[in-house]
Amino acid sequence: MLRFILQRLAFMALALIGATMLVFFLSRAGGRDPRYLYAQEGGYGLSPAMWEELGRRLHLDKPLVVQYFLWLGDTVRGNLGESLMDRRPVAQKIRERVPNTLRLGLAAWVFATLVGVPLGVLSAVKRASGWDYLGRAFAVMGQAAPPFWVGLMAILIFSVKLRWLPTGTMGEGISVKNYIMPSITLGWLAAAGYLRLTRSAMLEVLDSEFVKLARAKGVSEWVVIWKHAFRNALIPPLTLSALLLAGFLAGAVVVETVFSWPGLGRLAYEAVLSDDFALITACVLVFTAGYLVLNFLTDLTYALIDPRIRIG
Repeated sequence: MLRFILQRLAFMALALIGATMLVFFLSRAGGRDPRYLYAQEGGYGLSPAMWEELGRRLHLDKPLVVQYFLWLGDTVRGNLGESLMDRRPVAQKIRERVPNTLRLGLAAWVFATLVGVPLGVLSAVKRASGWDYLGRAFAVMGQAAPPFWVGLMAILIFSVKLRWLPTGTMGEGISVKNYIMPSITLGWLAAAGYLRLTRSAMLEVLDSEFVKLARAKGVSEWVVIWKHAFRNALIPPLTLSALLLAGFLAGAVVVETVFSWPGLGRLAYEAVLSDDFALITACVLVFTAGYLVLNFLTDLTYALIDPRIRIG
């Protein structure tokens, strides 16, 4: 187990370095010179001496590889630099936005779980019935509709036409109503994935020999479904849960932009529009770290749910 943990931690470190290095190089190679952002502040330009001094301060006078490792060293020490948009510390801006994204992702995950898993179980138990066909139709439609389209349609119907819900985070703070459309939009695709995966896993377990034996012994159908079948079909949905929670971080970029949600995804979008490479790289670092940590924790919980799995 210790060897496995160390191997995964080493892999996570390499993945973080690789992802941030790629974004670091691309954002600097293809973007504007960040000194122009300073020159635009207040409509004033920079003198040649100030231009050179700013370049040295941002390490622009050094090769890209050296710039990256200087940034990496600062990051390890907890210094993510300052945003070129407003000169505020990047770490502070991320700390302000992460809670909103986490709350939205959690709400979307709850929606996807409460809708997708029960419908998947129902579809498997009522195989080849009207419930099964209805569930599969929902799964197909859910996976065919992109989140940005679902979000726009939700705004058009429930905000513009019916005026039931706000179009985004309007007014002071974020109320419960503000969560409804963004969380459903973000969790729509996940609910469809849960349904298909749960249905497939349940059908496989329901056709297994130990379930047939339990039924032959007279065990009630409720116990067969929830204690024997559902418990043994949990591994695929559990795997998807970790991927979904991590994917919600990245998927939040689209949803938060559509609904003007003040989260990390929208912050990353604003950073790209402004060529704020320090903020872009930091956002990618957070997204990648969240994805890797959730997958790592999922691997460690496998042995607790299924004793057949051995990690070593």
